[in-house]
Parts: sequence; structure tokens; C-alpha cells
Amino acid sequence: MRKILSLIVFLGLVIYVNATVYQGYVIDEQGRAVGYATVYPELQPEVGTATNNDGYFRFETDLQPKSQVIVSFIGYEKQNLPLYYFAVQDSSVATIVLKEQPIALEETVVAAKANKQKNKKKQMASLLHSVYVKMCDEFPTENARYNVVSDVQMKSKGSTWGMEQMIANVVVLPEFKKNGNDSVQWQGRYCKRFFSADKRALADSILAGQSMERMEKKNKSSKGTQQMSLRKAANAIDSGVVVHRTLFAMGNMRYDFEQAMNDIRHWQVTNESEGETVLTHTQTVSKYLGCFKMTFKRHYIVDSRTYAVRRFSEHADVQITIPFGVKLDADQLQMLNLVNMSDQQIEKFRLQKMDASIDYNTIYQRRDGKLYILEKNMTTNAHIVGSKKAEIPLVIRATQRITGLETKGVKPLNRSQITRRLNRQIVEIY
Repeated sequence: MRKILSLIVFLGLVIYVNATVYQGYVIDEQGRAVGYATVYPELQPEVGTATNNDGYFRFETDLQPKSQVIVSFIGYEKQNLPLYYFAVQDSSVATIVLKEQPIALEETVVAAKANKQKNKKKQMASLLHSVYVKMCDEFPTENARYNVVSDVQMKSKGSTWGMEQMIANVVVLPEFKKNGNDSVQWQGRYCKRFFSADKRALADSILAGQSMERMEKKNKSSKGTQQMSLRKAANAIDSGVVVHRTLFAMGNMRYDFEQAMNDIRHWQVTNESEGETVLTHTQTVSKYLGCFKMTFKRHYIVDSRTYAVRRFSEHADVQITIPFGVKLDADQLQMLNLVNMSDQQIEKFRLQKMDASIDYNTIYQRRDGKLYILEKNMTTNAHIVGSKKAEIPLVIRATQRITGLETKGVKPLNRSQITRRLNRQIVEIY
């Protein structure tokens, strides 16, 4: 037994000794530090880290020097660099420059010529049909498994209080539900929350959805098990997983396109250039006597010759006004837990007003003639007003990048894989 223990200790020391420290700075094209940028080896994302407010990062790994490292931040083009680029040489460290890449599709100008305006409805119907036929041919009908690195950064009152990174397996079951809705199964593997040193006190109070757990225990003792059973499914996985899973499930392009195809009046060709055509669908939804209003534009960027989809972009403006307020459901309350609301605040919170703007992008890759997700990103600016004069200015930036894809023989996840609660590692960045 002693020999075995000695061997384990020895192997641990060997691995530790062989681990190399890599560090550097991330800046933008103007030379400004990019805080909360993520840096991780493509083959070992769990050892990755985030930059501090000075753009500095540091991590350790025993991977080969030629292994690829991904440096990224929402709104910038990602960089893929070999590991040896980050090795300290002559007391100097690497500097990585990220180029700006706005996630929102810029306002486009209608470029159709006068002769193209004739028979406009018929031409538009034919164009939409051609794009949809191509979608049906290219979107997979078989299960797919994605390896995902998902970053969610939250800011409130102009200050970034932290970022959460989750590494996960995602299984998409295209034929699982009716009406074209894909079923998204999320299995978290690793999770880190990054905070600057002065935000650590906030981090200690929101570890692993503890506020929601305490609320559940309170509800069980005071209201019996019925209240618990209603919320059991929503709380089977913790608040962080809810956020990442929801973001991945947004933007079901094929389903949305199918629902809007026959609404010819609200479609436009908003741009034609460099072999791309941008089809834009504009829609306003108003419900509950105007209490809820949402206006959105969906941009489908397709190849002008083949009609194959290249990218999908969406902008939405949301206004909610409820004079007496409304109680939020479990998933929505868990979002408030992420912005550090106390048990009492969450329990009493009733939404009265919210103004938000959302920009969302999906970029696709091709594999064996089919279309699969390569990257998703989103930014949300919201101002939430609740009962007891609770006001939450909130900015959420998120990016989800695919680091691996399986398309053959993928089976659905079982319940234990989906509902396993993750421990969060709290990482201070200096």
C-alpha cells in the first residue's frame, strides 16, 4: 500500500513539475487592455483563465508547445495561437491584439434595383422558398454532440462584477419535438467564476445557486411538497447551467424561418454584396393589452448563388410594463440570483417594468454536407424595475464556441447526466 501511495505522489509531482507557466496580455487595436477575455488551450479548456482589468492572464499546462490556444472576447475576432507563443522569453511576455468584430449586423440599405421591384411579392416568395428548401437539405436530422466553451459576463452599474465560464457537452436532438423545435440537452463538465479581488465578497454569496437552494428548503417546510414538485424540474440543475443552456437554445433559425415564410409583407432584401444576400424579417409582437411588446429583426445571410445559409443575426427590443407586478418563474428568479440578490429580495421580487435590447448571432460550419453550429454570441442591455423600488441595470455579454463536434451514433443524454450539479471553482484575477 505504501508503495502504491508513494507511486501516486511521485506521479503527481512529475505532472506538476512538467506543467509550464504561460502568461501574457490581451489588448485591443487601440492598445487598451481587454478585461475578462478568455484564454484556454483548445485541448484542455478546463485549465484556461480570464484576463484581469489590465488584460493580464496566467495559466499552467503540460500540453505540447504546438497545441493551439484560443483567445477571445465578445465583440472581437478570436485568435488561435500555438502554446509556445505564450512562453516567457527573456523576462518578456506575449501581447495579443484582438480586432474588433461587432456582433450585431449593421443597418443595411436596400440594394434592389428598380427592375427587381416588379412582381415583388412573387419574387420574394420564390426566394424564401429556395432558401427554405436549402435549409431542409442542409440542416441535420440526426443527433449531434457539441463540446462547448460558454462564457457569460455580467455588468451592473457600469462595473463588471464577474464572468462565468462553463465547459459542457451539448446534445441536439433535431427530431425530438414537433414543429421543428430542436431539443437541447446540456451536460456541464467544468465551471469557473472569475472575479477581480475587490468583487470576491460578492462571489462568496452566490456560490452554486445557494440562495435558491435555501429558498427551496424554506418552501418545503412552510408550504409542503406541492410547491417543491412544481419547481423540481427547473431546479434540477443550478442557475448557471440554466443561463448557458438557454443561450445555446436561442435562435432556432430553421423553425423561425418556417414560421415567417408566408408573411411576405414583412420581408426585405436588405443587402446584396460580395456574393451574399441578406434577407430581413421584421415583426412586432404585442400581448396582454400592450403590457408586453417586442420588436425584432431577423437577418438571414445566405449565399446569393446557392441560397446556403452562412450566418444568422437578430436584434430585439423588449418593453414590459405591469402596473402591479408579476411573480417570475424559477428559471427567471435564478437569473436574479446570479446578480447577487438576497433570499428575501428574490422571494419578494415582482417584475413591474423592463426595457431591454438584445443582439444575437449564430455562425455555422459545414460537415459532410450538413450545417452545424460553430459559434453563438449575444449582448443584452436591460433595465429591470421590480417591487420595493428594486432596480437592476444589467449588461450581459456571452459567447459560446464549439471546440468539438460528433455527428455519428450520438445517443441522448440520460437524466443523471443532465441533472448533475456542478461545483463552481472561484478564481480571483489580479
